[in-house]
Amino acid sequence: MSQSITLPSPAKLNLFLHIVGKRPDGYHELQTLFQFLDYGDDITFTLTPEHPGIRLREPVDGVPDDDNLIVRAARALTDIAGRPVPGASIHITKRLPMGGGLGGGSSNAATTLVALNHLWQLNLSEDELADIGLKLGADVPVFVRGHAAFGEGIGEILTPANPPEDWFVVLKPDCEINTGKIFSEQGLTRGTPKMKIAPAFEGDASRYRNDCEDVVCELYPEVQKGLKWLSQFGPARLTGTGACIFGRFPTESAARIIWESKPSGIKGFVAKGVNISPLHQKLTELK
Repeated sequence: MSQSITLPSPAKLNLFLHIVGKRPDGYHELQTLFQFLDYGDDITFTLTPEHPGIRLREPVDGVPDDDNLIVRAARALTDIAGRPVPGASIHITKRLPMGGGLGGGSSNAATTLVALNHLWQLNLSEDELADIGLKLGADVPVFVRGHAAFGEGIGEILTPANPPEDWFVVLKPDCEINTGKIFSEQGLTRGTPKMKIAPAFEGDASRYRNDCEDVVCELYPEVQKGLKWLSQFGPARLTGTGACIFGRFPTESAARIIWESKPSGIKGFVAKGVNISPLHQKLTELK
């Protein structure tokens, strides 16, 4: 059994995000289209049989270990393993911003579940890992399953989809957005008509939007400013509840030209949309 493994923890984009209702438990019903990016964090997992327990080699600033989704995911696996498992030391190379709408925490949790299931030889199925992931966060299952998907419910009801694998300019305005705050705002659109499961890239693109965008722009002028700039070059949209925004381009060179012209001080990156998660691509190579 290998004692160490390094796996990607990719970003995702919500190519659109419609809020179609609110449930009695307070959660919002969504329809969205998830696509992965070939950009994200990397996480190294090293078994430490001589040291039981889960340890992060570098704690995340402002996030206690007990609240970190990596630690919570590892402990959730430990609880259902049904037998003693070796300790694990976890090192993350962090690239994805917090509060960016790119799913960084959820992706980290999913990579942890997949990696430790492999290293500990638990042989849990994808369905079982996705069920564990859902208890950690609504976006975790799509990362566990590793295929671009049309999402419904709170984002956990997934139907595989294959949107075009275009290139994206992703900008990160200088702010962190609290998802709970956005979903509690009175002005949030909550009644977008439901659509049937269909590829969101077919037909009139203007039918698709991010229902959080208006509220986020009102509360965070930095996001509005970034959207206004990127919209000069084509449709630009918020991902998740923000703060990251993206524009879609058909080629890497087209995306790079726009990226090079961005205003100074704006952070972000250029990445390719992919329908098979880099995490699962890497796992296939290891088998």
